[in-house]
Amino acid sequence: MEKLLTMEFLSDLFVGAQDDIAGQIMVIWGQIKVSIVVPFLRIFMYINLVMSVMLFTEMIYMAIVVAINKLFGKKPEQRYKYEPFQDDAELGSSVYPLVLVQLPMFNEKEVYQLSIGAVCGLSWPSDRIVIQVLDDSTDPLIKGMVEKECQSWASKGVNIHYQVRDNRKGYKAGALKEGLTHHYVQDCEYVVIFDADFQPEPDFLTRTIPFLHHNPELALVQGRWKFVNANDCLMTRIQEMSLDYHFKVEQEYGSITFAFFGFNGTAGVWRMAALHEAGGWKDRTTVEDMDLAIRASLKGWKFLYIGSLMVKNELPSVLKAYRYQQHRWSCGPANLFRKMFFEIMSTKRVTWWKKLYLLYSFFFIRKIVAHIVTFTLYCVVYPATVLIPEVTIPRWVTVYMPTIITLLNAVGTPRSFYLLVFWVLFENVMSLHRAKATFIGLFETQRVNEWIVTEKYGDASNVKAATQQIQSRFRIGERILMLELCVGIVLFGCACYDLAYGKYYYFVYLYLQSIAFIIMGCGYVGIHVPNS
Repeated sequence: MEKLLTMEFLSDLFVGAQDDIAGQIMVIWGQIKVSIVVPFLRIFMYINLVMSVMLFTEMIYMAIVVAINKLFGKKPEQRYKYEPFQDDAELGSSVYPLVLVQLPMFNEKEVYQLSIGAVCGLSWPSDRIVIQVLDDSTDPLIKGMVEKECQSWASKGVNIHYQVRDNRKGYKAGALKEGLTHHYVQDCEYVVIFDADFQPEPDFLTRTIPFLHHNPELALVQGRWKFVNANDCLMTRIQEMSLDYHFKVEQEYGSITFAFFGFNGTAGVWRMAALHEAGGWKDRTTVEDMDLAIRASLKGWKFLYIGSLMVKNELPSVLKAYRYQQHRWSCGPANLFRKMFFEIMSTKRVTWWKKLYLLYSFFFIRKIVAHIVTFTLYCVVYPATVLIPEVTIPRWVTVYMPTIITLLNAVGTPRSFYLLVFWVLFENVMSLHRAKATFIGLFETQRVNEWIVTEKYGDASNVKAATQQIQSRFRIGERILMLELCVGIVLFGCACYDLAYGKYYYFVYLYLQSIAFIIMGCGYVGIHVPNS
């Protein structure tokens, strides 16, 4: 009996000690929460609110400028002289300037025939055009096929040159730079660049070169992208929405206001003199196209964007390829901003207004703030305030601003309006990688100069989707993305907590967003083409 009483006493003592320890831990946590966690989260929230307002204001202003121009029927190209070239009985084709077309490639097995065929079909006198296929392929079989295709077109009288290098130094920038050193391009006045999956219409040169020829202040004429595989899957439809907004609003706004925008790296025509004056191609970042555009703009050159000039191309339909592409597109501009900040500030060829536009609007807001705040606000601050209810987010941030921003992005692609919810969830997941890549670019950490060519599948994509997606459906090991899965699980936990204890109904959004992270983390987005 005495032993039993002793055991009960020890048990009560142990439980009491446990309760006391738990109580002490809760007291300590309460003190840390009040003195450190809550103030930190509140400051972090205010920083995100400021960034959100900056981004919102920028988007509204750009939309207003573009809308006013469309309302009054003013297109950017109407500001410049345009006269088509006319055949001359005495001078013949010499009235046409000599044009170089560069086609950089890297193991483009699925699309090389389409792109080479498209550029060889451009409407321009055959003796006034030089086509240059810059093949950096590492696969000997693909190299042989591309070279054979070039020889086939050469036998038909096309002035086409197949060029290879013994290294891939500088990647695309290095190939383009070396391509300009060949003797047969020295007399070319203009250079046109098409990536391997681009298929220009025959009239591309006749619609662009006259602007450069008759307006000596113009350095670049840029066309718009048209996506041949936008209907392949939900991921390509969502990409189409984002890129349509980029072209219909951001590029047109830049062309209207400061005659400047970021060169898209393809489907554009450069004046050779402007390219050389700007210092040519540089491989210091993974956005050599934007680098060249900034340097040319700082020399006083103007750019023209023609929204009605569409060039067919392919969107990434595989999630892995899209992630690599977005890493490059987010990391590169941030790194370029770091490298060119003082160069932009010190230049004397442009006004202070244009410097402000380049540093604040073009770089800071659209290339840095937009990537960071999308993730930190919607995937960090929102769930954090669920766990720390002492910090509340204003309703205009949780409802009104996101709604307006989402609607603005949908303007470019009216046919996909019903996909807005999917667009929001998908973009928030991708913001994780964009934010990470932005910080990598700003601080020049590992992967800052990583360049992985985006895989392309040409007309075969739909066939592969139908035949291989079923075969690979259960190969989870090839699909798992741990970062997305971990974030999705955390958001799901926060949603459950908010459903049980919250009062702002954040769980509706958090459940949807967590499911989006988990689905993408399991790789069930896009077309899956397993490694052969």
